[in-house]
Amino acid sequence: MPSASPVLDVRIDRLRELAHAEPLLEGVLLYGSWTMGEADAHSDIEAYLYVADDRVEDFDARAFLERLAPLELAYTNMYGILAVVFDDLMRGEFHVGPAGEGIAEVPTWKGMVHLPRPEKAVLLDRTGRLTEAARRLADEIPPEPVETAQRLTDELANWTLMLAHVLRRGEIARAHALLHTIVAPQQLQLCRLLRGSTAHWLTPSRALEQDLPAADARRYVATTAPAREPEVRAAARSSWRWSRDLAAEAAGRWPLTLPEDLHERIAGLLDRS
Repeated sequence: MPSASPVLDVRIDRLRELAHAEPLLEGVLLYGSWTMGEADAHSDIEAYLYVADDRVEDFDARAFLERLAPLELAYTNMYGILAVVFDDLMRGEFHVGPAGEGIAEVPTWKGMVHLPRPEKAVLLDRTGRLTEAARRLADEIPPEPVETAQRLTDELANWTLMLAHVLRRGEIARAHALLHTIVAPQQLQLCRLLRGSTAHWLTPSRALEQDLPAADARRYVATTAPAREPEVRAAARSSWRWSRDLAAEAAGRWPLTLPEDLHERIAGLLDRS
């Protein structure tokens, strides 16, 4: 297991110090592994920087972060987040926006973001509003099983059908990407739901080896493959067998509707691909 990161602890302490000294900031909220007590030497810093509403245009986020540590890279990523790489190769993601709107949005994250220790997550709160909002995320809400299982079984059928069509077309690289980036995460979520292990729900592959039984880990491994045609085709068939086994297990536990005929037709399409 990776070791804990004193460097990350020091950097977060420094971020807290800089935030309190920066008059344009009204609040700073951490999220991610550090707030969950799971940070290690490979973790990054993820935070919201809430700027006073009338001073957003005056706040230079890059200059602020350069006071935290020298930057090797800083850019606005595809999600509009300021992504940085510090000189020691630690990564960071910083959402920067107006405090009024941003802090008001925090309670709406309930069920999607879990902050078990709000006092660790809030590094700066000049008004008390951010602490109050963060406390609403302290209690984890597990996914509702029946609705979630039905959605995931439907998703797995739909996306695996697309995977089968893509394989029939001969697009091996695209099939490889579908298998690993779309199908697998939903399989792992359904598996976690069945095993009662939803702590890493939003990143279901995280700590898979510790959270799930070895038999499930082996089934997952069998759905992975290098991007070579025979291996991808074999992995796709193995993936669908696991999806169907998970769906059947879920239907045995909860009142789900499974389109069995469609499932058979998808299997047949994969067998012929």
